[in-house]
Amino acid sequence: MKWIIDSDRPIYKQLVEQIELRIISGIYSPGEKLESVREMAMDAGVNPNTMQKALAELERMGLVFAQRTSGRFITEDMKVIEEAKKGLAVQEISAFLEKMKKLGMGRNEILELMEKIEEGEKEDDHIKH
Repeated sequence: MKWIIDSDRPIYKQLVEQIELRIISGIYSPGEKLESVREMAMDAGVNPNTMQKALAELERMGLVFAQRTSGRFITEDMKVIEEAKKGLAVQEISAFLEKMKKLGMGRNEILELMEKIEEGEKEDDHIKH
């Protein structure tokens, strides 16, 4: 998964979000050892101090833990991962609903449109197979 950094928000927050997404989606497995701060920073094209700050935040969130001599690892606590997943989903849905309201769409219109789109995707899936 490629790192995507834009200039409109603090870089460390973007790193936190992207690592969190990698954990939630299973790209980083529970218990997996992360690369060193330097390696991750180089891969993302950021300063090691910025990556360190992001990883410290992920530790605070409970998604990552450090072992003094061994490095950092992804939590094996599935409850923490599920809570992060739910929190991220709530953020995304809230942002989506806010945008739909700005477009002047009501709850029923939104649900109807979502169902049509989902049905269209199912139809597309049948065509592909």
